[in-house]
Amino acid sequence: MTAVMLTTMIVCFALTISVAVSIGLASIFGIQASNAHMLISVKEMFNAINKFPLAAIPFFILAGNLMETGGISRRLVEFAKSIVGGVQGGLPMTCVLTCMIFAAVSGSSVATTFAVGAILIPALIKHGYPTSYAAALQATSAELGVIIPPSIPLILYGVSAEVSIGELFIAGVGPGILISLSLMAFVYVYCKIKGWGKNDGDGRLGFFKATLQAGWALLMPVIILGGIYGGIFTPTEAAAVAVFYALIVGGVIYREIKLPTLALVLRKSVISSAVIMFIIANAGLFAFLITRAGVPDAIGRWLEAVLQSPALFLLGVNAALFIIGMFIETSAAIIVLAPILAPVAMHFGIDPVHFGLVMVVNLALGMITPPFGVNLFAACTVAKISLDRIITHLIPFVLVILACLMVITYFPAVALTLRDLVYAK
Repeated sequence: MTAVMLTTMIVCFALTISVAVSIGLASIFGIQASNAHMLISVKEMFNAINKFPLAAIPFFILAGNLMETGGISRRLVEFAKSIVGGVQGGLPMTCVLTCMIFAAVSGSSVATTFAVGAILIPALIKHGYPTSYAAALQATSAELGVIIPPSIPLILYGVSAEVSIGELFIAGVGPGILISLSLMAFVYVYCKIKGWGKNDGDGRLGFFKATLQAGWALLMPVIILGGIYGGIFTPTEAAAVAVFYALIVGGVIYREIKLPTLALVLRKSVISSAVIMFIIANAGLFAFLITRAGVPDAIGRWLEAVLQSPALFLLGVNAALFIIGMFIETSAAIIVLAPILAPVAMHFGIDPVHFGLVMVVNLALGMITPPFGVNLFAACTVAKISLDRIITHLIPFVLVILACLMVITYFPAVALTLRDLVYAK
């Protein structure tokens, strides 16, 4: 059965069939090969999405789209620019900082790419930055959308590996800040070397004026994250609160969301949510079948025999996930691999929350690496350029993220210090 499933999946990938359909077809052929009843497919696909925490995903997607349409994104950009926009290279630094703030509500890197990129990519080009650099910077910065809490991939890992989503969220703050500061330091030095961005401060609002304009927008992550860690509502309920708040701020206070626009936002959010849920359903069936076939246990025993220390295990997993992330969508990879790898990591004494951050940060790299990097496609769409043009400027950003990944991997305190303070045993 396992051989049939893997062969089918590889053939489907080679034929450029979508990941969700490839996994689903592989599962169907696996059921047929094992002479099991086809009702298993319906039952397990339903079980995969019949989980309360997953309700947060469509809500966070809708919240991100409402922020983009309701003028919240634009005000966050002005606020970030008022902080770092006055130095040489301040506009690229504004891009990173805005994505960091936006990520504290949206939970999605693609939503962050479109919402922030629609404003900052044209601004970067206007200030003399190459279009390819602007697109590469935006795609990389938007990766923070899946690391800074709340995060859709962290929710998926928590559900798949049965780990506290609240602990995963708070553990994502440290790695998110590390990556943000590293990217800002890199773009500052890079712009100094290239001589770019000497006029980035032109048109910048004063800090107090920008803060006043963005006040309602800045309250959003405070309410969402404060509510979660204050015990007022769960991460899933927080997603619904985010939608309600974005709708009130964008529609009533800023008055930029109109009824015709709202219909388009809802349609876009439904399509995005359906795509993710379809992936989750098919990946859930696939994970059930390979678990039933004993693949996780076999992989676990092999890893224990070959990689005989936690350090080697983490290195091997990082190398494998980096390659997998280039070809398989992040959500599907997490749902399939988390139930397999998390128990092995725990056998090596690795905290499952720490391992979750390592997995998510690593697989998030797949969003900015060819050939299937969704952030790259989104950024190229906004910048109106082809993918091949941004590779040269993309490589240094990937190396910066890889360096941060190694720090997060081998210094667990980056992720776990804040978690241990909030969730003191």
